[in-house]
Amino acid sequence: MLVTTQAIGIRTIAHSDHRVVLRAWTRHAGMRSYMVRTSRRNGITPAALLPLNRLELVADEHEGRDLHVVRELRVVRPFVAIPFEPVRGAVALFVQEVLHRVLRTEGEDLALDGFLHEAIESIDTAADLRCFPLVFLLQLSGHLGFFPGPPSSGTDHFDLQEGSFTSPGIKHDHTVAPPLSTALMRLLDVDLAHLHEADLATELRRSLLDHLLLYYRLHLDGLEPWRSPAVLQAALN
Repeated sequence: MLVTTQAIGIRTIAHSDHRVVLRAWTRHAGMRSYMVRTSRRNGITPAALLPLNRLELVADEHEGRDLHVVRELRVVRPFVAIPFEPVRGAVALFVQEVLHRVLRTEGEDLALDGFLHEAIESIDTAADLRCFPLVFLLQLSGHLGFFPGPPSSGTDHFDLQEGSFTSPGIKHDHTVAPPLSTALMRLLDVDLAHLHEADLATELRRSLLDHLLLYYRLHLDGLEPWRSPAVLQAALN
C-alpha cells in the first residue's frame, strides 16, 4: 500500500546507475530501507538524498518486506547553513555516523522522532555548537534506554559500565573522576534548546566526548570504532 511519511535520510548505498538504497528514519515506522530511483523525470535528485535531509516520501510498503519502493520524495525543510559552514558540516557528519550506528529498530517512536528533528534543526541554526555533541549524546541515550542515573550525596565519580554515579572508593578502568564527572553532572539538565547554558573548556569537552562515545560502546552491542570524532574535534577546537 502507498504510505506518505516524514523521514530523515541517514545513509544511501549505490545499487545501480540510477538506483540507490536509502536507509531512513521514518516517523511512522522507525528505521526503514527504500529503493529510490533518481532521475529528472521523477524529480528525485542525488542532492535530495544527502544525509540528515528532512524528507517527505510516498512509498509502496508491504508488511514483511525488508526493502520498500519510493514513488515520490521531496525535501521539506532545506538546510540554511549546514552546507556552507564547515563547523556545522562536521557536526552533521558526526550525528549522521551516530544515527547510522545506533538506530536499529523499527516501529513508531514519536518522542525520538521529535528529538531527531530538533537536533538537526539545532545543527543548522544554533548560535554555538561547541557542546552540542555532548548534549546530543546524553539526550539520545535517554531515548535508547541508558541515560545516566542522577547523582546523590557523596557520589562524585561516574561508572560508565553501570551508567550511574558512585562514591570515590569504587574504581575500575571505566570510572570517570572529577572534574570530568562534575562536568557530566552539569550537562544532565541541559537540553538542545538551552545549549547556551553549557560552557566547558576545550580539553574538558574533548575528554568528555571520548568517554561518552565509550559509554555508547559499553551499552550497545556491536558498535564498531567511531570514524568522525577526529574531524569533529578539529572543527570545534
